[in-house]
Amino acid sequence: MTDGTFKGFGPKAMPFFKALDFHQSREWFAENRALFDSDLHGPIGDLVEVLTERFATAGLGLRGDRKKSLFRINRDVRFAKDKRPYNRHVSAILSPDGSKTGLGVFYVHIGLERCFADVAWWNPEPPLLLAIRRAITDRPGEFRKLLSTLKKNGLEFETEGRMKRAPRGFEQIADADLAEAVRNRHFVVQRVIDPTEIHAPALVDELVEFTLRAKPLLDWGRAIQGKVTG
Repeated sequence: MTDGTFKGFGPKAMPFFKALDFHQSREWFAENRALFDSDLHGPIGDLVEVLTERFATAGLGLRGDRKKSLFRINRDVRFAKDKRPYNRHVSAILSPDGSKTGLGVFYVHIGLERCFADVAWWNPEPPLLLAIRRAITDRPGEFRKLLSTLKKNGLEFETEGRMKRAPRGFEQIADADLAEAVRNRHFVVQRVIDPTEIHAPALVDELVEFTLRAKPLLDWGRAIQGKVTG
């Protein structure tokens, strides 16, 4: 059990992942479940709840809880070639409505290979993605102002999932920066987390500070989303 404050991930968090990666056994996981709960699962639940409070104070419009916001460590292997039963990370999402399906979200990932946090418009539905792309091309000044603000804040868009060619209807965009932007399927900025940072309560302050720097992306997307859903 925890008292709801974030004290950091436990000292055996990464050794647990290394051992889990070696064994990938339900029997081994069951035997070491208490360590998973104390050093990983409990702390990420605490982190979500503390961030929810801090995000509310900062007016970021993002929330979650330790039951609904955490992703399972168990992998869905029904249709996967890789039949390993467990992920090598823990992760969680905070969104405007507290669900995992919301858009304009904060995501945190603590894992064996890497640790990071994202603020993202991830995989928006086709109507919203089209509206985002039209906002880029129809109001380029606003979009370039967003890019400039993010750059001043030490952030830039990630390129994961970017299309190799222009989407239909945007083939004639002449400006290179706009042509590149409309090829994005996601609009994401990221903060890499040094694994040594995860063990200290100060991680909360770092993630709040990152999300505040990324707030212009949230605001820009929400304005577009409001016109689509309104």
